[in-house]
Amino acid sequence: MFITWILIGLIAGAVASKLVNQTGRGSWLDLLVGMMGGLLGGVIPEALGYEGISGFNFYSLLVAFIGASVLLLLFHTFTDEMPDG
Repeated sequence: MFITWILIGLIAGAVASKLVNQTGRGSWLDLLVGMMGGLLGGVIPEALGYEGISGFNFYSLLVAFIGASVLLLLFHTFTDEMPDG
C-alpha cells in the first residue's frame, strides 16, 4: 500500500508542480515536495475517517493531487520561489 502511495504521490506531484509553477517546468525538489504532499493527501483523509489513497483510481489521484498542490503552494510561499508570471 505504501508503494502505491509513493507512486501516486509522484504522479500527482508532477502534475501539481506544472500547475503551481505555471511555467511548465518542474524541478526535482518540486517533485519531491509534491510526492510528500500526495502522501499527506492519502494520510490525512484516513486520519479523519475518510478513504485515502486506495489504489490506482481517479479518487486516489485527486486526493493526492490536492495534497501535493497545497504543499507545493505552501512551499513556494514560504521559500519565495514562486515565479512572478
